[in-house]
Amino acid sequence: MTRVKTAVLISGRGSNMMALLDAAKSPDHPAEITLVISNRPEALGLEKADARGIKAICIDHRDFDTRKDFEQELHAALIAHDIEFIACAGFMRVLTGGFVAKWEGRMINIHPSLLPKYKGLHTHARAIEAGDTEHGCSVHWVAEGVDTGAVIAQAKIEILPDDNPDTLAARILVQELDLYPAALAKAIRALS
Repeated sequence: MTRVKTAVLISGRGSNMMALLDAAKSPDHPAEITLVISNRPEALGLEKADARGIKAICIDHRDFDTRKDFEQELHAALIAHDIEFIACAGFMRVLTGGFVAKWEGRMINIHPSLLPKYKGLHTHARAIEAGDTEHGCSVHWVAEGVDTGAVIAQAKIEILPDDNPDTLAARILVQELDLYPAALAKAIRALS
């Protein structure tokens, strides 16, 4: 089986990235994760990737005058490392249509809500405030706009009466760590 060279884009601690790295250790997983890029130099995920022997680099978005300049550098780094597929895992940058078009059908994201509900930030608080009885996470294709791409897979849990945004987030993260590796494999297999 030919494995697909995959980059993981992060901005923080890298919990979903670690789940992807663990899954990709299996020789029958179609993703070969060869690169981790963060837009924040303080992202703990960079150290975690490096400790696993994965090339980890930072392209700090604050070093660029425009979003387009940042994305040109990001794209150049991906091409320089022969990347074929991108998994966004807590990458807290909205990508422009131009960048998304270059990677159309080869870039996915995980989002902590049952899309199309609660695109963007503060999803757990919004679900609780709305009185929802269930919440979850979604893996979707990246399209222009915030969390607008077609859903690949979802996981659901019940919202408990005593849940607050933090407890709900912790319970959703458990679901994310199972869902994302399987959804990445499904998305890559769909390419062939």
